[in-house]
Amino acid sequence: MGTFIIKKTPSGAFNFVLLASNKEKIAVSSQVYTTKGACKKGIESVGKNAARCIEENRIEDLTLKKAPDRVPFPKFEIYLDKAGLFRYRLFATNGESIAISEEGYKTKDGCKGGMKSVAVNAIDPLITEA
Repeated sequence: MGTFIIKKTPSGAFNFVLLASNKEKIAVSSQVYTTKGACKKGIESVGKNAARCIEENRIEDLTLKKAPDRVPFPKFEIYLDKAGLFRYRLFATNGESIAISEEGYKTKDGCKGGMKSVAVNAIDPLITEA
């Protein structure tokens, strides 16, 4: 079971961090929320959509040399950052980005493992506040 930590930003908005059961940070919110309630809805969306994406293999790989097959929302996207590391983004059914990997992965398999970890750890998580 993972843990979501809700944090209040200096501007008074909210965002979240997802920790795996080993306390490793595996995802962060890709947006800020105006209320704590909206942030909690974002957390629920991560759990629901990440699990569906893994179960249905809804992964769009933007690192391929050829144009990737378009995958409908919800989906995970794999992409390369400026340092050449693999990262992921999770999109909800409405097309909004809801979570991203904070750190890059050296291999694509490592990145896919990170996405699976989000799906597992976001189900029935502990939710705390920083």
